[in-house]
Amino acid sequence: MAGVLPRPMDRTDPIVDIGPDPQSFSFPNAMSQASQPASLIDRLTGVPVIPVLEFGSIDEALRVSEALVAGGLPVLEITLRTAVALDAIREVAAALPQACVGAGTVLTVDQLHAVRDAGAQFAVSPGLTSTLAGAARNAGVPLLPGVATPSEAMAALEAGYTFLKFFPAEANGGVPVLKAWHGPLSQLRFCPTGGIDAARAPSYLALPNVVCVGGSWVVPKDAVAAGDWPRIRSLAEEAAKLSRT
Repeated sequence: MAGVLPRPMDRTDPIVDIGPDPQSFSFPNAMSQASQPASLIDRLTGVPVIPVLEFGSIDEALRVSEALVAGGLPVLEITLRTAVALDAIREVAAALPQACVGAGTVLTVDQLHAVRDAGAQFAVSPGLTSTLAGAARNAGVPLLPGVATPSEAMAALEAGYTFLKFFPAEANGGVPVLKAWHGPLSQLRFCPTGGIDAARAPSYLALPNVVCVGGSWVVPKDAVAAGDWPRIRSLAEEAAKLSRT
């Protein structure tokens, strides 16, 4: 494939590459090493918003996740930022088989293996190291790695990834940056995350190189504290329509 660009992708194309060669970010056959699990791709295709979640209890995780899925957002990213995160992934995955439960804030190989064992169907990292990239290829769980610069995006591409998390999106220039990247990095597609809300999301989703966005606005802290699950479901319903607006 050296010197040959892949066909242009659109929003219905697969959005998770399971990837990299365990040796390095930089080797000529990196792109040929990537493979894509069809069942996961089918679950993620066409989802405009991935809720980024942080839970304080298992009950909270179950109630919020039920509301989101009922509202039309079946792909969930449960971040490893609390002591209950792994148990939350396990319980939500078991209770909501119709959902696609992923793990966020995966920083180490041990965490990658732990979320896989807990039942996560994909993992999200704020960045990408050679160690994590090497482990991800054989871990049995697809990785969505984060990038913030063109150099990081190029390194991820060499490692076999064509779908990346742009993070933190707003702090790194947001829509204008991703628009500018589309020409020189036309092989890549992104899930921008960080600082995105209902008002900003449509501008991202209108870009040809954006597949979906990640955000926490669909789960307001005050709604969780009040147990206002109908409000969370309503926000999910609004977010699920964004790609069609």
